[in-house]
Amino acid sequence: MTRPLLIENARIIDPASGTDAKGAVLVENGLISDIALGAPVGVPEDAEVVNANGLILAPGLIDMRVFTGEPGKEYRETLASAGEAAAAGGVTSFVMMPDTSPVVDDGALVDFLIRRAKATSKVNVLPSGAITKGLAGQEITEFGLLQEAGAVCLTDGRHSIQSSALLRTVMSYAANYGMTVIHHVSDQSLTGDGVMNEGLFATILGLKGIPREAETIPLARDLQLAALTGAKYHAAQISCAASVDLMAAAKKRNASITSGISINNLALNENDIGRYRTFFKLGTPLRSEDDRQAVIEGLRSGAIDTIHSDHDPQDTEVKRQPFAEASDGAIGLETLLAAALRLHHSGDVDLMTILRAMTSRPAEILGLSSGRIAKGAPADLILFDLDYPWQVSERDLRSRSRNTSFEGARLAGKVMRTIVGGETVHVHIE
Repeated sequence: MTRPLLIENARIIDPASGTDAKGAVLVENGLISDIALGAPVGVPEDAEVVNANGLILAPGLIDMRVFTGEPGKEYRETLASAGEAAAAGGVTSFVMMPDTSPVVDDGALVDFLIRRAKATSKVNVLPSGAITKGLAGQEITEFGLLQEAGAVCLTDGRHSIQSSALLRTVMSYAANYGMTVIHHVSDQSLTGDGVMNEGLFATILGLKGIPREAETIPLARDLQLAALTGAKYHAAQISCAASVDLMAAAKKRNASITSGISINNLALNENDIGRYRTFFKLGTPLRSEDDRQAVIEGLRSGAIDTIHSDHDPQDTEVKRQPFAEASDGAIGLETLLAAALRLHHSGDVDLMTILRAMTSRPAEILGLSSGRIAKGAPADLILFDLDYPWQVSERDLRSRSRNTSFEGARLAGKVMRTIVGGETVHVHIE
């Protein structure tokens, strides 16, 4: 049993309850045992006392889209190194995508990953189960066995199911088990060998573009199938104005659908690619500035529910290539919060909405008890300085890979302490 922990003199922000007030939180046996807003709280004699000095105390972030190397490609990322990066970034839980070797399409592998993560990772690793065997988009997996083993959702990760008939079957079965289907929306025939957003800038660079319709056409199909089957459906990541419009319209008719967005698409646009900078080559391409403004409005309005890092570690050999040949993906666990706070500092999105999209909303979608500051809830918490200035440096990153889209970026907002299950797993040292 760990010592009780009292965090006092904090600005408590809890999106689940709408709380934004000064107060203190007492943690005992891994759970939040008491909350005092503007009043003293009883302190056990042996408690560790942390004076927050006015820092923000918020629920730990829940990242709904994280790729790891382990198992199979540990040289890119292990569960331990991903946990280190997550803790430094204030992510106390992350959903692990099934795109590993072997693919997470079997209950035994889910069970192994849960045990492996408990032994090696500083944060909570939540394995997802593959929708189709081998992520091949042909034969569905045993949803019940995956759920029984501990899979928190169903997804084919960076792969998109092209068959409407198969996806209808998937959603029907998933609805029977009450499992959320998280689907990457991409029409392969329209995406083709495109490598960036289709438009004038792609033409100038001489690169093949990916039209927005490669996202909106499968999204429109998915939303109709979700309504038909009654499934809990989450569009993994949308990136353009037309997708926001589709989500907003569908949400008026169906309360069981949600959508997420990568922090990359919120904070960056296609112009950041510059002169063929491959760290900006992503699975969901960076879109135009007009699209970026549209998805920011979608976050404000509620059409977009969650923000995630889309953490996708790739080694130097596959990123230091000509742009068209480089692998997709960028790491993002350590920069997720600070990059999202850009929207707060610019006045685009209020702080409560930003934090809600990374705490209580993911918890609600996945049926987790975390993501909130409430009595009896898991003590997964972060203390962060809203205005702390820092610059992203590749050498300081804890991930095994270095392919960050924010190299050299000047950010404001730093996690000073991360607590998982009542235990401090990260403290920022000057």
